[in-house]
Amino acid sequence: MIRRIACCLAILGLVAGAGEESLLDRLGISLHGFADVRGGVRTSGTDLVSDGSVLEGRLQLEANHQGDIFTLQLRTDFLYDALAEDHNFDLETGSGVMDLREAYVLFSPLDFMDVKVGRQILTWGTGDLVFLNDLFPKDWQAFFLGRDQEYLKAPSDALLVSLFPEFANIDLVFVPQFDPDRYVRGERLAFWNPGLQRVVGRDDAIDVETPDAWFRDVEVALRVSRTVGGVELAAYGYSGYWKSPEGSDPLTGKAVFPRLNVWGGSARGAVAGGIANAEFAYYDSRDDANGDDPFTPNSQWRFLLGYERELARDFTFACQYYAEWMQDYAAYERALPMGIAQDELRHYVTVRLTKLLMNQNLTLSFFARYSPNDDDAYLRPTVSYKISDNWLATAGANVFLGSQDYTFLGQFQDNTNVYAALRYSF
Repeated sequence: MIRRIACCLAILGLVAGAGEESLLDRLGISLHGFADVRGGVRTSGTDLVSDGSVLEGRLQLEANHQGDIFTLQLRTDFLYDALAEDHNFDLETGSGVMDLREAYVLFSPLDFMDVKVGRQILTWGTGDLVFLNDLFPKDWQAFFLGRDQEYLKAPSDALLVSLFPEFANIDLVFVPQFDPDRYVRGERLAFWNPGLQRVVGRDDAIDVETPDAWFRDVEVALRVSRTVGGVELAAYGYSGYWKSPEGSDPLTGKAVFPRLNVWGGSARGAVAGGIANAEFAYYDSRDDANGDDPFTPNSQWRFLLGYERELARDFTFACQYYAEWMQDYAAYERALPMGIAQDELRHYVTVRLTKLLMNQNLTLSFFARYSPNDDDAYLRPTVSYKISDNWLATAGANVFLGSQDYTFLGQFQDNTNVYAALRYSF
């Protein structure tokens, strides 16, 4: 694994050149990236998934060309995943030997308009690992296995048009083919299967039917934002599908992605020496308007309140409160044929502590999420040490706790893992 990464770095050195002007300089291309070696193990033995959580070598290359008329961006990861059973390249899931993270062109046809088309990472909203109006794909498998947090955001193949009139900033995103989350499906992480009423793993991976017709199974997202009196305000809209397979087809038994509309808003600004944020969203489940379809999720209201402040020098505290209120709950209870009913109101709190030490070369971070009604929790401690300008060492854990196997975090208890990584950036 290390030899392969070293060979790639040697080739890059030849391309970049040791002289005053390299080939890339003459072409107007900037190139940088990193090589990352990472390994992790599970702390609780289970036959549902392998004992190793992650064991891989990764080389990321990012090339950028900024011209007078347009900007070209290419960022791709070359990956050797020793624990993967299937090494076939898949552009949508990011599996195989390559994960194309970005490949877009950016240009400005008008003074008040930017256009970005191609593969890109998109993110909206105000939450810290909590997403209400951010309906762009997430890679939950990568996040829970111990990969870097940047890999929680999966790429979208999209057209982004940004307008800058005087009254507001307007962002319009068009996705010509539905981009789902890279969700937990059993190959690498055990999870609760409501159809089987038990925790399953690689031998019971779910069978999913994904909307994938180009220019028919589309997604459209809109954000209108403006700063008023130092407060960042935004309104959001989305039309597409639930990002994970939240529904099921009773005839085929396959998991499906029901149709979804989302409308919401957010505010973020300075409060009492820190930064406060508030966000809400209404999830309109279009395939279950009355809430009486047991195979489709009900509509929901979602709310988020957050606050972040530096309590001491290089020590930051942040907390959030999230609530999710199911609509038409009486109809949901009447239609539920079997299994365990969800609560009408689900809520949880999060806390993040960050401390910088040793001239800010050592970073200690602790993220915790706890749900009172589910009685489950997720802990993510991380330690990173900047050895030099190029070298970074990281260690951390994904800890899942719960009193029941069927709650959101409780279902992942067999996936608790510790990991370590060494990265060289260039």
